[in-house]
Amino acid sequence: MAATKKVLSIVLAGGEGKRLMPLTLDRAKPAVPFGGHYRLIDFALSNLMNSGLRQVIVLTQYKSHSLDRHISQLWRLSGLFNSYVTSVPAQQRLGKRWYLGSADAILQSLNLVFDENPDYIVVVGADHVYRMDFEQMLDAHISSGAECTVAAIRQPIGLADQFGVIDVDPARPECIRDFLEKPAAAQGLPDSPGEVLASMGNYIFTADALIEAVRADGERTDSHHDMGGDIVPYFVERGTAGVYDMKKNDVPGSTSRDRYYWRDVGTIESYFDAHQDLISVLPVFNLYNDEWPIFSRQDNMPPAKFTRDARGTLSTVIDSIVSLGSVISGAHIERSVLGPRTMVESGAMLSDSIVFDQARVAAGATVRRAIVDKNAIVEAGATIGIDAELDRSRGFTVTDTGITVVGKGVRVTRD
Repeated sequence: MAATKKVLSIVLAGGEGKRLMPLTLDRAKPAVPFGGHYRLIDFALSNLMNSGLRQVIVLTQYKSHSLDRHISQLWRLSGLFNSYVTSVPAQQRLGKRWYLGSADAILQSLNLVFDENPDYIVVVGADHVYRMDFEQMLDAHISSGAECTVAAIRQPIGLADQFGVIDVDPARPECIRDFLEKPAAAQGLPDSPGEVLASMGNYIFTADALIEAVRADGERTDSHHDMGGDIVPYFVERGTAGVYDMKKNDVPGSTSRDRYYWRDVGTIESYFDAHQDLISVLPVFNLYNDEWPIFSRQDNMPPAKFTRDARGTLSTVIDSIVSLGSVISGAHIERSVLGPRTMVESGAMLSDSIVFDQARVAAGATVRRAIVDKNAIVEAGATIGIDAELDRSRGFTVTDTGITVVGKGVRVTRD
């Protein structure tokens, strides 16, 4: 059914990502590397491409240069059938102001909607890790007759205070009765009292209804101009908001272990934990699903290389991901993810860590439970993640759970 309708996809990619600092000090949140050579935005765009949705607008704003470059260099589609992924910075079409929120971003970009004149608009976030077939959700939206459909994933009721929770009508469980922002006390689902439906930040709208909604929202002085906080409640009040349970979504190639995986990587802890989900023998999120691939940029690089050091010490790599162009020489790496062109030298010990592209961990250095940003250098014998107070004294971010973050281009000296 969806194939006969005209669909425009809008990716909201203007987020500042303050809770991911310092990883977002020099880049937009959707441009943060993930899983080696991917960027966070690649998951949303790959899901749209695999779903057959090929007219995609990416709305950017905050420090968007690396994000815009990534989109322009990687996400180039043939224009023969009007296929495109276009990065659109804030245009200030409604005055000398930047976007006030995600709904305002769409309001200020309605000229792009009018150019395409779609029947339906798919609106997705740019910074979640998941797989989803949006064509299945679109079919459900059209069949339901709703003006707005919110994608939701089941979560334990004890975690309700961490999400935007969708309260459904027990008599009509496909309809949203209320939208609750991080409720202290939530009601379980009619068919599963121990679970709630958490919003995934993905929506499908009937185009005319969304245009009317963002215009009305733009005139309100008491609005935060947010898609989840203001636009969805607008449709709930009208009685035209529906919910799409991710449990109904059957992604080709998915396994029972990762079929309903979705993670909001909005904090350092959740970002770190999402990487740990990649590296087990049977990963919680499987990057190796060829039936629903996650696309990303593939530079012209040599394969990863694992060698003995000058003393003949073997490199050992356990439960880890190592990207192209990396060289591991007589080092020990465990439960870690290494980006492209990473160098780890003789006697270095790297565990439970994430290392971005072109970083170097020199001989004898120790990196434990840490995130090391692009072009950083950990000098010979230096340590990260061993002494939290020492790390803080050197200006590094250390989370409450003990994850140390070393910023882009930082040189870490020996204690």
